[in-house]
Amino acid sequence: MMMKTRICLAALAAMGAVSPVLAQQQALERVEVTGSSIKRIASQGALPVQTLTRADIDRSGAKSVEDLIQSLPSMQGFTTASESVNGSGGGVQTASIHSMGAGYTLVLLNGRRLAPFNSGAAVNLSSIPLSVVERVEVLTDGASALYGSDAVAGVVNFILRKDQTALALDFSHNQPQKSGGANTAFSVSKGFGELQKNGFNILASYAHEEQKELNAADRDFAKSGVLFFSHEGKPYRLAATAANTAPVSVTLNLSKPLVKPGGSFDNITFSPDYLKDGKCPQNTVLSTVKADQACPFDYAATVQLVPSSKRDSLFLSGNLQLDANTNLFMEAVSTRFQLKERHAPVAQALDLPLTDALYGQYVQPYLAKLGIAPADVVDATTNNRFVDAGGRSDLFKTQAQHLALGVEGTIRDIDYTASFIHSTNKLDTYYDGGYMRKSCYSKLLASGKFNPFAPPGGNTELLAPCVLSEINESTQTKLDVLSLRASGEVFKAGGGAAMLGSGLDYTRLNYDYDPSALAMGPNSLHSGTDVPFGRGNGALPAKALRKNWGAFTELVVPLHKRVEATAALRYDSYSKVHNDFVLDLDKKLTAPADQGNAYSKATYKLALRLRPIDAVMLRASYGTGFKAPSMTDITANITGGSNTSGQYDCPVQAPDPRAAYCKGLTNYDLLSGGNPLSGAAGLKPEESKNLTAGVRFEPSRDVSVGLDYWSVKMNNQISTLAESTVFRNPGAYSDLISVVYDAAVGKKVLKVLLPTSNIASSAYGGIDWDASYSTGTPYGRLALNWAGTYMLKSEYFNGQDLVQSIGRFDEGLNAVSRVVQHLSAHLNTGGMFSHTLAWHWRSGYADQVQTADAGLVSAINADGSLGAYATVARRVAAYSTLDWQTRAELSKSLSLTLGVKNLANQAPPLSIRNAGGGNQIGYDGRYASPLGRQFYLGGNFRY
Repeated sequence: MMMKTRICLAALAAMGAVSPVLAQQQALERVEVTGSSIKRIASQGALPVQTLTRADIDRSGAKSVEDLIQSLPSMQGFTTASESVNGSGGGVQTASIHSMGAGYTLVLLNGRRLAPFNSGAAVNLSSIPLSVVERVEVLTDGASALYGSDAVAGVVNFILRKDQTALALDFSHNQPQKSGGANTAFSVSKGFGELQKNGFNILASYAHEEQKELNAADRDFAKSGVLFFSHEGKPYRLAATAANTAPVSVTLNLSKPLVKPGGSFDNITFSPDYLKDGKCPQNTVLSTVKADQACPFDYAATVQLVPSSKRDSLFLSGNLQLDANTNLFMEAVSTRFQLKERHAPVAQALDLPLTDALYGQYVQPYLAKLGIAPADVVDATTNNRFVDAGGRSDLFKTQAQHLALGVEGTIRDIDYTASFIHSTNKLDTYYDGGYMRKSCYSKLLASGKFNPFAPPGGNTELLAPCVLSEINESTQTKLDVLSLRASGEVFKAGGGAAMLGSGLDYTRLNYDYDPSALAMGPNSLHSGTDVPFGRGNGALPAKALRKNWGAFTELVVPLHKRVEATAALRYDSYSKVHNDFVLDLDKKLTAPADQGNAYSKATYKLALRLRPIDAVMLRASYGTGFKAPSMTDITANITGGSNTSGQYDCPVQAPDPRAAYCKGLTNYDLLSGGNPLSGAAGLKPEESKNLTAGVRFEPSRDVSVGLDYWSVKMNNQISTLAESTVFRNPGAYSDLISVVYDAAVGKKVLKVLLPTSNIASSAYGGIDWDASYSTGTPYGRLALNWAGTYMLKSEYFNGQDLVQSIGRFDEGLNAVSRVVQHLSAHLNTGGMFSHTLAWHWRSGYADQVQTADAGLVSAINADGSLGAYATVARRVAAYSTLDWQTRAELSKSLSLTLGVKNLANQAPPLSIRNAGGGNQIGYDGRYASPLGRQFYLGGNFRY
């Protein structure tokens, strides 16, 4: 123990943190800081680590872990709750450092891995309870050489509470000024025993959180997909609507083009109900497509802006001191999280035979009015919106369990830790309203009791038996990790003791995907023949396993009392993926197989820290990394069920026989799948190079300024071909365009395959800064903090096009803000009260360009009538909010917090995008909150 103390104090003195005399009189404990495997004093090291203390967390007003992490300036490109509203969210929320994506950001709990929510590495933040987090450490530099191949962008490490003995009760309620979106949370925890005094400590905690839904109808800026706006002094109208409507519209494919003033058309869509009385019903609007006489559906009016959610968490930790140098530890976290989203009612296109009585009753009488000869109609499709079945609702239920057991201690001045982790994440998705069973609907239609051409209303009881309320699919991951870590002094260097840290990991990851018979649709794996309305089918089960082991070593050498060098080396080895669900081209189950390639690779990190004078520290690092393909990148069978995010013209033209299945300018169906091949034709690991260089200036204890430049380049990235690439160059990708029978539609459909391959590369760069200043005032101690990120580069090459994302809504349907910054002022009066004022600012960006060809934006004439379609390229304004908080320490055991978020009630900036994120229109929920001004109250009791 004496050697341990001497090492710590010598290091402190060498860095100028304490005087040599003071170093001889005081003892400091060594700790392990995120980004290093070596236990030593906590200080500014060679890598940029941002630390959020419990006080920082409380002052932030954050309602949850995801709320806290996603508000950090260094975070962009994460998945938000709003994206689950008929978007790509899937009921999860993630972290993403520097816009690189959740798959490249490693999330740890007490420095140990958590089970991902998918077959890769991305962790669902919703499975971590905020109430038991003591602090958060964010390493904004790649750490692949230490933590593993998937820590390319950096690490988010949640350090949980321990050594608590008091009974703690915490409560908070957040209430928006306008209706909807309230949040309530409470927790209770109790600890027993003090480790140093009693030789043991046990802490148990329970937390509950509930988020109420916020609907589009509750906010004027998002209550409709029909928006009126000005651009460059001219008025325009955006009509983000959908062809599937109520009452139904009908699309007719014609053998001869229909000649109209606006051109000639191979197909036309019309609403019989509109032609009957000249009116569009509720939640619909007259189409702006010149050839059509239809009332498309205003889907944005029916969606949620914020989905409802609930979270219940149990946390248990224990430490048992066997002797002065040995400690047994255990931590267990169990979380149940559910998120329920609701979006527009079922939209389903169905084949309408020309011999059907409904065709004769509702279509034929209007052909003459449309100028169409009956013999020119090739086929007909009804565009249905089943409003009487209710809005489609998905219920996502996540169950996460994390258990860590181990022993840590010191042997001959060597710190060691041996641990075992068993972590699971199970995500069940349910049909929870709105979706219907096709067989039930077909029987209802055949009975003559239900008429899809009838106006909405009065069919609720008829449709109720068809509405689904059952499981859709289940995904489960299981992570088992055996780890051994050790660190200690190895030799004396010019500036003190050189420290060596080493470790060995063995990991086993299981991935099981179990879709229901409905989600699969008809295939050889089950006897069912039914499919759902309003959600894709064609899903295929997966059961995959991969093992890997890694070894690393890290050497820290103080070359001089002001110079420290670090070198880290890691070797990872991944097995092939064992797949228990291998299907042939006819989608019939064959024998299990090992698929893909085995991967082995060494990575390294070099870092240098220099303190030329006591007030200045310079630091730099360079490292390499690699990321193995996820298991589904390799094992996923070709499936359908998704649509293009944007609308496109048909990618084939007559006389190509596939042109007969075109639908004009619309959304087309997609197919996707993995790459199970081995050898040169199989997938290769992604590779990365990271560079950071920074300076920290600390002239006094009251002033600290840090500036860090960072750069990440990645090659051989695994990606699916971008949909826009295929549709802009259909001739080059003709072999990816096929005609496939779709059981849900009931006929053959044109679909486009987006394959998986190592076609991509990317480059990211920027500057992170933080500055703090504190001073005494007549009113108390004032502390100012300013932190932010300035993005210099965020570009992605998808194999065909270079996509640049900074300051623009890019081809990947995302936007990266050039600058994100937070400025806060905290005043501690020295008595009962403390106050915090915080300013959050995100720079604007170029909005999604809406072209005249898309037919969504129309100019408005001087008389108020709609003019021609227009191409509009506008900017989304910067987003700025101001928060205030007052905390009152009423006694040693009781404190109350009052606060207001978004003091100025700033609405999200207008966006006219109609793709990316969730189904909301009028703003982008990934970059701005729709809640508006919010008042919150919190209480903390300790006994």
